[in-house]
Amino acid sequence: MSGYKDYYKLLGVSRSATEKEIKAAYRKLARQYHPDVNPNDKQAEAKFKDINEAYEVLSDPDKRAAYNRYGDQWQNYQRMREQYGENASGGFDAPFGFGNFAEFIENLLRGSGFGGGGGTPNTPPRDIEQTLNITLEEALNGTTKTLILNTEEPCSKCKGQGALTNTTTVCPDCGGTGRGRLAMINVNIACDRCEGRGTIPAPCDQCKGRGFLPKAKRITVDVPRGVAEGQRLRLVGEGTAGSNGKKGNLYLNIHIITPSIYERQGDDLYYEAEIDYLLAILGGEISVPTPTGEVKMKIPSGTQSGMLFRLAGKGLPKSGSKVGDLMVRTKITIPKKPTEAEKDLLEKIQANR
Repeated sequence: MSGYKDYYKLLGVSRSATEKEIKAAYRKLARQYHPDVNPNDKQAEAKFKDINEAYEVLSDPDKRAAYNRYGDQWQNYQRMREQYGENASGGFDAPFGFGNFAEFIENLLRGSGFGGGGGTPNTPPRDIEQTLNITLEEALNGTTKTLILNTEEPCSKCKGQGALTNTTTVCPDCGGTGRGRLAMINVNIACDRCEGRGTIPAPCDQCKGRGFLPKAKRITVDVPRGVAEGQRLRLVGEGTAGSNGKKGNLYLNIHIITPSIYERQGDDLYYEAEIDYLLAILGGEISVPTPTGEVKMKIPSGTQSGMLFRLAGKGLPKSGSKVGDLMVRTKITIPKKPTEAEKDLLEKIQANR
């Protein structure tokens, strides 16, 4: 059997939310996690499927009512009703050997899958993951960054429970009677949502039943020297807190912004150096800008346009202490309007060849 999914929690609404509130929450989340907005993001794709599943159920009054009463077994209930129909007493004339029916009873006796007693279950701490953009110089030398994180914290009024323990409201499932009924076999049972009390804790008016409130916080991140592209930094306890007060972690995925003068291929950088045609013929030396400053590079006599020269260890940081290379590609430049003196010399050279 699949695990229980709290559709209300997935959409971030209370169990008493109106149809309008559910629709507004769904539209907001659907835009946030749509595959077109998050290409190649498996987590966002899974989240998008979950919120669509939640909206499909909660936007349908019949499905929502079945879900509210039977939790993760609401589909089994609907299948039994469709297959066997309800009898005059509102129960099912289904055989006891029916597989899903046995599972349904087992879940009932264990008290699982029904959303449990009107309170909001403890919410576990959640991790946060985002990209941290740094410059090439910062990657090579290390840096300190200040970030603003948009996260959540347990509501101070309801302590992350989403409901007020000192204020109650009539249970919407049993109408205040405290009694429920297992429709398949016409057995009267205590209402699972309110556990027979007839009332449930009222939704918290501060967090609207969510148990959490948005919070923006400022944190300082020390980026170590030599951090590599795609490396993941973990900041313990900087994630979202659960209802028990424990906090998840923050994971930062490093992305190194490469200066426009370079072309990047893996951990190597490519730089195009323009070389005067006379220098290419006679040989000499040029200055090449590297991420750590300019260096001198020898140009041998007879250098051709498009030749590659390697400056080892002048590229991007790799995992560990290694660094990629800077590849210098030559581009020979010829003057559009040589001087008269240059023309005379070149003509003399040509005449003596």
